[in-house]
Amino acid sequence: MSDFNLNSSRRRFLAKAGATAVGAVLLKGCTGNPPSDTPTATSPNAAPTATTTATGQKPEVTKVKLGYIPIVEAAPLIIAKEKGFFAKYGLPDVELSKQANWGAARDNVKIGAAAGGIDGGQWQMPMPYLISEGIITGNQKVPMYVLLQLNTQGNGIAIAGKHKGQNVGLKVDKSFFDKLKSGGSKFKAAYTFPKANQEFWIRYWLAANGVNPDNEVELLTVPTAQTVANLKSGTMDAFSTGDPWSYRLVRDKIGFISALTAEIWKDHPEEYLALRADWVDKNPIATKAMLKAVMEAQQWCDNFDNRKELVDIVSVREYYNIPKDVLEQTIVGKYDMGDGRKIDDKSLAVLYWKDAKGNVSYPYQSHDLWFLTESVRWGFLPKETLATAKDLIKKVNREDLWREAAKELGIPAADIPTSTSRGIEEFFDGTKFDPENPQAYLDGLKIKKV
Repeated sequence: MSDFNLNSSRRRFLAKAGATAVGAVLLKGCTGNPPSDTPTATSPNAAPTATTTATGQKPEVTKVKLGYIPIVEAAPLIIAKEKGFFAKYGLPDVELSKQANWGAARDNVKIGAAAGGIDGGQWQMPMPYLISEGIITGNQKVPMYVLLQLNTQGNGIAIAGKHKGQNVGLKVDKSFFDKLKSGGSKFKAAYTFPKANQEFWIRYWLAANGVNPDNEVELLTVPTAQTVANLKSGTMDAFSTGDPWSYRLVRDKIGFISALTAEIWKDHPEEYLALRADWVDKNPIATKAMLKAVMEAQQWCDNFDNRKELVDIVSVREYYNIPKDVLEQTIVGKYDMGDGRKIDDKSLAVLYWKDAKGNVSYPYQSHDLWFLTESVRWGFLPKETLATAKDLIKKVNREDLWREAAKELGIPAADIPTSTSRGIEEFFDGTKFDPENPQAYLDGLKIKKV
């Protein structure tokens, strides 16, 4: 697999940041958690002490304002704040700002923290690209940098209880949808933001089962916190969203989970840390300090021995504002699917640092290419996008900064990917995506807009 070449913006950044020393901070347990093992991490009770970066340089600022949505993807940001990792790396004033929904996050990053918004934060993919190109910001281009992948997995497709017993699972007979349609009631499926992760998951699931999501069902955009209420009221049949919201309807006996996204695409990329490019360019040392804090938090989160404490921290009113029992089972890979099926598999749980394919935190450019290719598939981006996609990815995806921070943090070389491509990806229906030939992937799909 060939790497995507580094672009000139990286060179400007490196010139500004200066040379770095490797291995100044060596973390215990930074090898993360192979899913079959009990992982290790830095001591959860160790009180971090304020420090400078590995270069001995202090961050340019001590504050950054990060937006987040109260789902499992946000956990590393919250843990970095609550366990003192941000402060440890010279950023004691990091502000985490809960966003009402993804639209609010988009609007807030558009105006920036100086005007009362945010500098960046947690994002579904490919939102940073759509914001950079002005596609979802009213034609106002706000350049963004993708810095780190927050997690893999941790999502599901939930179905209203009235459909229980009709074999609506990972695989479903198309006749189920046809019967609803012929009866004058299209299957209504929701996601939390259009043209991003959670819409892609439900579209892929439908299309793989022979259902055209553009004309055989009705797709809706519904904020995360509203999804359970809408399913209960009967205004929709399904939704795709992050834990713990899908399990909440099982616990409340409203419905069941047809599929985990980990079953649709094992070890799939989920959500990302991305910031405004102007903030990163202005604060290169602080950027790497932030990355190191979040990486250390990801390792802490990936230790399953810490997950009970993780639930205690994130479930409080200030953050998720949910009962602990909604999250404490799913966070360790124990899913009551609500239809008689039960899963107890750590490898299907949300993972933050290591999965069966390697490093979770590293932002593979090949994954960004899949999201852009899928955007072309459904007509969200013009088909000409693929001709210049890799150049766009090089501009937005700053995996080079992740590598810099990882080396300064003392991450073992074996845990730092050597290629910007994770290689060929395979989905539950046998479809394969080769990042070296995205057009072949598109050509092989039976249901698409292009």
